[in-house]
Amino acid sequence: MPGTPASPGALHCERHGDVVAITIDDGKVNALTPELFAGLAGALDRAEGQCKALVLAGRPGVFSAGFDLGVLRGDRAGAAALLRAGFEFAARVATFPAPVVIGCTGHAIAMGAFLVLSGDYRIGADGPYALAANEVAIGMAVPDAAIEICRARLSPAHLGRVVLLAERYPPAAAMTAGFLDEVVPAAEVAAAAVQAAGRLCALDLPAHAATKQRLRGPLAAAVRAAAERDFGGAATAAA
Repeated sequence: MPGTPASPGALHCERHGDVVAITIDDGKVNALTPELFAGLAGALDRAEGQCKALVLAGRPGVFSAGFDLGVLRGDRAGAAALLRAGFEFAARVATFPAPVVIGCTGHAIAMGAFLVLSGDYRIGADGPYALAANEVAIGMAVPDAAIEICRARLSPAHLGRVVLLAERYPPAAAMTAGFLDEVVPAAEVAAAAVQAAGRLCALDLPAHAATKQRLRGPLAAAVRAAAERDFGGAATAAA
């Protein structure tokens, strides 16, 4: 697993003792594509049962700018499949049986922000970065699946500002809103995430997994049901 790409040029997995670190780096803005989600799903398949904690991080300056707009603006079936893959992956991260630390290395926009919210402990990069659900600013309604994630993880006082007003949160404010748990210098995010994951390896894994299922299982079920309502019909109609 060390140094091996899980998806050509965009996804890399490394082992640090009992921690598996997955890094998304497409050399650009880490746009989320069907191929990337397939690679991420495979990386989780390989990590499950083989690690005591997991790290999911982005490239320097950007965790992810969200879904690939080229796919979303293409045919309805392809767009629906991408959306469902994204929220299925978020549901899986939320219920992954080992602790999941997110290394938010910079900007996290739209689906990128929803993935940050799906982790157990979120470490962000200090700097001129933003976390935001920008859908209503670019002419899209926020999907029910995304609202389920935001409602579960964001501070109630900030929920409307995030989903209705598309407010952009710099890292320090993102902690107050509930996007992040900790902010560190940008150059230290990857190492800090691995260190935090290493500390979480001390948890009793079966107890953690059982408790997470009780806490996050209903969220994952709600996200999957909402994604089916939001996108299932579109995929069927376009097929």
